[in-house]
Amino acid sequence: VSSSPSAQMLSLDQAAKRFGVRESAWAADLSPSGRKVVFLSAGPAASTVAKILDLETKKVTPIFGSNGKPESLEWCEFATEDQLICMYTAIDDIGGIQAGFSKLITLKADGTGQRSLGSKRAGFDMYTRQSDGSVLDWMPDDEGSVLMARTYVPKIEERATNIKDERLGLGVDRVELATLRSKVVEEPRRTASRYMSDGRGNVRVMAFSEFDGTDNLTGIIKYRYRTPGDRDWKPLGNYNHASETGIWPVAIEHSTNSVYVLEDLNGRDALYRVSLDGSETKTLVPSNDKVDIDGVVRIDRGLPVVGYMYTDDRARTVYFDPEIKKLGASLSRALPATPLIDFVAASRDAKTLLVHASADTHPGTFFVLDRATKKMEPLLLSREQLDGQQLAPVQSVSYPAADGKMIPAYLTMSKDGPAKGRPAVVLPHGGPSARDSFGFDWLAQFLASQGYAVIQPNYRGSAGYGDDFQGENAFRDWKTAMSDIAASAQYLVNSGIADANKLAIVGWSYGGYAALLSATLEPNRYKAVVAIAPVTDLSMLRRDSDDYISGKIDRDYIGTDGKNLRQGSPLQNASRIKAPVLLVHGDLDLNVRSSHSAKMADALRDARTPVELLRYPDLEHQLDDSNARAEMLTKIGQLLHRTIGK
Repeated sequence: VSSSPSAQMLSLDQAAKRFGVRESAWAADLSPSGRKVVFLSAGPAASTVAKILDLETKKVTPIFGSNGKPESLEWCEFATEDQLICMYTAIDDIGGIQAGFSKLITLKADGTGQRSLGSKRAGFDMYTRQSDGSVLDWMPDDEGSVLMARTYVPKIEERATNIKDERLGLGVDRVELATLRSKVVEEPRRTASRYMSDGRGNVRVMAFSEFDGTDNLTGIIKYRYRTPGDRDWKPLGNYNHASETGIWPVAIEHSTNSVYVLEDLNGRDALYRVSLDGSETKTLVPSNDKVDIDGVVRIDRGLPVVGYMYTDDRARTVYFDPEIKKLGASLSRALPATPLIDFVAASRDAKTLLVHASADTHPGTFFVLDRATKKMEPLLLSREQLDGQQLAPVQSVSYPAADGKMIPAYLTMSKDGPAKGRPAVVLPHGGPSARDSFGFDWLAQFLASQGYAVIQPNYRGSAGYGDDFQGENAFRDWKTAMSDIAASAQYLVNSGIADANKLAIVGWSYGGYAALLSATLEPNRYKAVVAIAPVTDLSMLRRDSDDYISGKIDRDYIGTDGKNLRQGSPLQNASRIKAPVLLVHGDLDLNVRSSHSAKMADALRDARTPVELLRYPDLEHQLDDSNARAEMLTKIGQLLHRTIGK
């Protein structure tokens, strides 16, 4: 595995192909013995291949895959040394409504003996089952079996009209992988939405979703727990999606008989450990007065929690396990070019670790680490196609918003080219309650490879900075979010980095919405607009949620103020856009329906604004197809080169 830098600048065609290609290695897992690695690798176009790497022979063997149309392979993990469990996803039509499906299979590590782990069908399901289950517990003390959370639906016998099985809801089964025999561990409950185990085969926490009188989710989740050896459920706490208040369990630790939960403390998420012995003793683990705690760290599933994570200007991990703390520090020192260290997986005895190391200028490398000998060996590059390519450094910056609030952002800019007066791209993130963080970003790096300064603002409405910063949310309070995004462009100009006459804006999902809306609010600021899978009309987005049980939650999140919805909808204000627009959308997008882009394109054409719409019939929100991404990047590059130069 090599990664020697090269100063070679890429042509648009070269850059589009290299940055558009999906990863060569991701979703890696280590076998119980520590002698094999399973990982996913991009094949041609949207296809994905599962591969096994033998760490003794170094031989890589493809075992099976998916073509991405319609099924996409999401992950594979070792259940035993020679048995895998993998998950597919797909999108299909249910009565005219597109919906996502997931399917679990088990197979041998050589790819043979594929079998479905879904519930056996003795008859016909009365309702459509979108998921045939999820792995709840990998049962290290009962090798060859797993606990699965399964959705039960009533069945109708094939040769009769009477209902044979009336069970409905989410339950838990113990499944033997060799025989596929299953035993009910938790009877299905209609309102159960989540179970959590202790990693040793014991279901300890259950969540109930609250419904209103019309079968719509209210957004209230009620958590219950069990003490050891008891079958009765006791109240643990609630979570309210609307206000984002209450507890959110993230991990159960068998060794301490406790659950780790995130809960608000002074306007930011803090991490607590709650005893499950009946006392419900709550202990504050860490808190941060500037940002949220993101979650806990384990070196593998079911093992004790060894630390926690938070993100300020970059992702940080704090280890309270002394040995892992020492190991993490030594790895960062040993790999100065890729100091972002993630413990991916561990062998059953935890003596062999699978580690991923990356940086802003390096997509990452998977290593295997022998803890006894301290020997570490590189295995796989996350993006082979970028090996040897010099990437642009990322700098954490902040700038003043219109009201003086300092807004964090990331600036990506190649060392080649002028330090001042560059053409520049504003790249707001999606979500909207997400955030950008320090590290490799393939879209930002593509833009930087073409000579553009790229700023990624974490505008107000972004997650991770506390309740006040996130505010009501960036759909309801789009005015503040758009003002913060505009201020990022002004920062580039005021600092001399960018030429005020050479600015463009590019975004994906909410970022695409922000790009279009920014162009309606300030028609003269940007010379080009690119919107990938964008929301274009807030009222339409509200209507899109009508067919789902979470519709009320989604509609409340977007808001009800008619004036705010109209003013905050690019589609309703398309005639104000002056800059040429590129729209990109997959027709199987479940996050944002492709009709948003189609109607926006029509409105722009009616307004005689130059617009191009790229539609991909078989792709969803992320456009997971190397050919499609390469074409999209080519179109983006061509538009930017025409409008703001290179």
